[in-house]
Amino acid sequence: MEEKYIDLHLHLDGAITVDIAKKLAAMQNIALPSEDEKELEKLLSVPDDCASLNDFLKCFALPGALMQTKDGLSAAVEMVLDDAGKNGVIYAEIRFAPQLHTQGGMSQKDAVLAALDGLKKAKIKGNLILCCMRGEDNDAKNEETVELAKKYLVEDGGVVAIDLAGAEALFPTSKYRQLFAKAKEYGIPFTIHAGEADGAESVRLAIEYGAVRIGHGVRACEDAAVLELIRQRGVTLEMCPTSNRQTHAVEDMSDYPFIDYLQSGIKVTVNTDDPAIERTNIAKEYEYMEKNFALTAQQENILLENAVNAAFTSNAVKAKLKKTIFVDFGK
Repeated sequence: MEEKYIDLHLHLDGAITVDIAKKLAAMQNIALPSEDEKELEKLLSVPDDCASLNDFLKCFALPGALMQTKDGLSAAVEMVLDDAGKNGVIYAEIRFAPQLHTQGGMSQKDAVLAALDGLKKAKIKGNLILCCMRGEDNDAKNEETVELAKKYLVEDGGVVAIDLAGAEALFPTSKYRQLFAKAKEYGIPFTIHAGEADGAESVRLAIEYGAVRIGHGVRACEDAAVLELIRQRGVTLEMCPTSNRQTHAVEDMSDYPFIDYLQSGIKVTVNTDDPAIERTNIAKEYEYMEKNFALTAQQENILLENAVNAAFTSNAVKAKLKKTIFVDFGK
């Protein structure tokens, strides 16, 4: 039986493989730093024993440079979705920050329209999440991203939510209260990266703002009251095992709280985050959890059902996804 997966936490710039990079460079007449595939892989991914978050972040430079035109960004979205489909993904939500694609003359609006174009051409079902970025002096850019999300928001088949990504420890979640108050006023669903590089308080604030999903949430376990809040509100955690290991969100994976969360009734999901950078895919993520945490088939079904229920898409699409995934389980 062919496995079928959902990937809710997938960064576009972290999913540019060597093959995709070569295609993007060729179509835009961009000279790559090397023609050697092994050298390119070193630039686009980290070794399994990644030393620090800084080593991890360096890998975003080359993919970003390849997505500064409408054609490049559109093709990237299409190819990343198609690549995910080859690994068993039947539905994915790609997230990207429009403000990071304006170095070549595109506006944020141009970037959103280019991504929507790529979405329509992809072979698998997907939607887009627009990322605001934690940072200095970019409040206006983040506000523009929220306005674009409002303009292009749909229930399915396009922009379906926003996110907040970037250096969580340097730019705390508390700095973005007004941004998400505006998103809530507009009725834009949102997830927020929280509890990865910062502690449980970051998660509490994200939920207080109205986040229905949390990117990572690994460190929520530092506060029992926050875990209870997650359970009470039915918030879904978008967990990414390989990423959490490589960025040292968890120093010792024997302390990884994933199974504890799952067994306590918290809605957790398995995702890739940055598959090209991490040299992983969704199937490998599940295999990792099976091998290292004795994840069972029954638990995998719960994770997949959690993912479908939490997806930023219509009830009709969710029903189709469940039928596709669970047809062999009599569900």
